[in-house]
Amino acid sequence: MNLQHKNLTVERWSQMSFIEQMANVGSEVERALNWLNKGNKPYSQRAFERALELVDLTLAANCASLSRLKEVARVREALVDYFFGSNEYHSTEQQWKKYFFYFALAARKNY
Repeated sequence: MNLQHKNLTVERWSQMSFIEQMANVGSEVERALNWLNKGNKPYSQRAFERALELVDLTLAANCASLSRLKEVARVREALVDYFFGSNEYHSTEQQWKKYFFYFALAARKNY
């Protein structure tokens, strides 16, 4: 996996609220899903890799909050299972869009 966000550091990512971080992750997940639906697996994979990078930055930035750490770690696990695993959690595209939609809505509301 190649780093896509080379200039993004944990310190810089930490300046965003948790809601903004998750909304950004959701944007990349949405891109990955859209490219997958269009049959462009390489673009989908790159978008998913960017999403994983942001999830990892979110984990690093929120390590002091155990409840957030658990949620983000579980999201990461389920996303990897959905995109590259056997989908043992039975996730659907609609569930992922709905999950991240509320973060985007909350982040937008704060502006």
